[in-house]
Amino acid sequence: MTPGTFELLGFGPQGWGFLLLKAAGTTIAAAICGFFLGSLFGLLGAALKLSSLLAPRMIGQFYTTIFRGVPEILIVYLLFFGGSVAVTQVMNLGGFPGFYSLPVFVIGVIAIGLVSGAYQTEAYRAAFLRLNRGQIEAGAACGMPRHLLLRRIIAPQTLRFALPALGNIWQSVLKETSLLSVIGLTELLRQAGTAAGSTRQPLLFYGVAAILFLIIGRMTGAALGGLERHLAKPWSR
Repeated sequence: MTPGTFELLGFGPQGWGFLLLKAAGTTIAAAICGFFLGSLFGLLGAALKLSSLLAPRMIGQFYTTIFRGVPEILIVYLLFFGGSVAVTQVMNLGGFPGFYSLPVFVIGVIAIGLVSGAYQTEAYRAAFLRLNRGQIEAGAACGMPRHLLLRRIIAPQTLRFALPALGNIWQSVLKETSLLSVIGLTELLRQAGTAAGSTRQPLLFYGVAAILFLIIGRMTGAALGGLERHLAKPWSR
C-alpha cells in the first residue's frame, strides 16, 4: 500500500517530516552564519572603500568586483575543491600525510559570507555616505572620543540606513543556501530532493520545500522590518 501524503510528511516510520525540519534548521544555520560572516567582510570592505588612501580603496574595489561578478555556485566549487587542496598541502607539509578537507558546512558558510559580504560592503558604504556630517562634527566638537562617536552616532545611523538593503541581501543569502547541496550539505533543497527520489513524489516535496523557504523568509523579513522601525523611532522625533 502506497503511503498517503500526510504519512509521507509525518514523523512516523515512513514520514520525512523530521528530516525536512532538520534540513530546514541546517538551512537557517548556514544562512545566519554566512550572513554574519558577510557582515564582517562587509564592514571591512566598506572601511577599505571609504579610505582616503588609494591602495585600500583598490583592494576594496577588487573584492566587490570579484565576488559580485562571479556566479555564487562557482565560488562554492572553488572553495570546496581549492580549499581541500590547500588544507591537504598544509597538513602534508606539517608531516601529516593523506587527504584533508574542511567540513562542507564550513565551506558553505565561508562561500556565502564572501559573496554576501561583497554586497554588504556597498550597503554599509552607501549608508555611511548618507550620514549627517554635522552630527559627527558636533560630537567631535563636544570632545567625544572616536570610539564613543562610533557607538553613539555613526554605527546606529549607518545600520538604520543600511537595513533596507541588508534585508534584501538576507533574502538572497537564504536562497543561496540551496546551492550548498552541490557539495553534499544536507540542507532543505537536498533533503527535499532525496525524499522526492525515494518516494517518487517530486511535486509534493519540492512544494513543501518552497513553502518552508517562504515561511522562513517571511518570518525573518518581519523581524528585520521590526528592527528597522525600532531604529527609526529615536530619529523621527
